[in-house]
Amino acid sequence: MVPIERPGKIVCVGLNYRDHAEEQGVELPAAPLFFAKYTTCLIGPGDPIVIPPLVTKCDYEAELGVVIGTTVKGIGKESAFEAVAGYVVANDVSARDLQFADGQWTRGKSPDTFCPVGPLVPASEVPDPHALPIRAILNGDVLQDSTTANLIFGIDEVISYASQTSTLEAGDLILTGTPAGVGVFRDPQRLMQPGDTITIQIDGVGELTNPVVAG
Repeated sequence: MVPIERPGKIVCVGLNYRDHAEEQGVELPAAPLFFAKYTTCLIGPGDPIVIPPLVTKCDYEAELGVVIGTTVKGIGKESAFEAVAGYVVANDVSARDLQFADGQWTRGKSPDTFCPVGPLVPASEVPDPHALPIRAILNGDVLQDSTTANLIFGIDEVISYASQTSTLEAGDLILTGTPAGVGVFRDPQRLMQPGDTITIQIDGVGELTNPVVAG
């Protein structure tokens, strides 16, 4: 079961971990890079990730999700945490073949079931969201192992930056980026296949496990 009601929008930050930028050999961005996922992507813990027949490169991305608790517009960085209701473990599942072929990311990020989230914990139970170990474990193998201390743009900065142009509403979900170790940049590549099990762990928030099946 999805632990949050369907948000008005899912705002995602690309290239927001230093180690993820390094594994691609690209420069750090000067400002947060936003893209979106459709709300029909959302599934909960234990729900299957369904790979559509046309997708050949299905990747995992361990992410800390932020649930907005109040409507804000143009909020300053110093006040941004006041807008946070809670945090979720998230997996920004990505169809790399579609993502890279299109040149923009919406279709490759938004197939149904491509945004597992949960559990949800109140913000008051996470005293420092910038110091959380984060991992992705595929079939028992730890493939991502980092910490939110490696975020390039912190949660407060991301919320403030996003709210300068778009109203953030209660229930909106922000995915804050993924660390190094995603499947497409491994050598050899390690992508998700039907029959796999993917687990995302964030210390202090929880654990999210989903099976992978063919569509």
